[in-house]
Amino acid sequence: MTKSKITVINTGGTFNKRYNPLTGELEVPKDSLALDEIISYCYNIDFDVLNVISKDSLDMSDADREFIVKTIKNCKNENIIIVHGTDTIDLTASFIDENIKDKTIVLTGAMLPISINKIEATLNFASAIGFLNANIKNGIYISMHGSVKNYKKLVKNRELGKFLEK
Repeated sequence: MTKSKITVINTGGTFNKRYNPLTGELEVPKDSLALDEIISYCYNIDFDVLNVISKDSLDMSDADREFIVKTIKNCKNENIIIVHGTDTIDLTASFIDENIKDKTIVLTGAMLPISINKIEATLNFASAIGFLNANIKNGIYISMHGSVKNYKKLVKNRELGKFLEK
């Protein structure tokens, strides 16, 4: 059996945040510890993890989005998962959609850090993996709360703290 190949572009966001006992703050680390445990349970997938930005998505700029697009263009894999903060995931998805047409890209994140709640982040990431393994046509998608949809069809409802279909 041939292993499927997925590139994971880790940009930070709440998904990755960890509590710093010295500062008392949740910080976005520059490593992929949040992903490493999930990935360790995936036996038939060859992951290429790229830690590229390590920011809260509220701090992302268009220059960061341009760097993400450049990273995607340099990827040999057609299947890509981007771990991203939920606050501006839609802006990055739209930016990518304007610049990339030949890959299947799923952006995912979490409302709670994996260091606090492993279930949500794991569900969102695992849904992205399953979606990419289903021979889906190229496009830009978001995986949140057990659902993967075209990014134009999901919106973050800040009052409810979850993504809903438009």
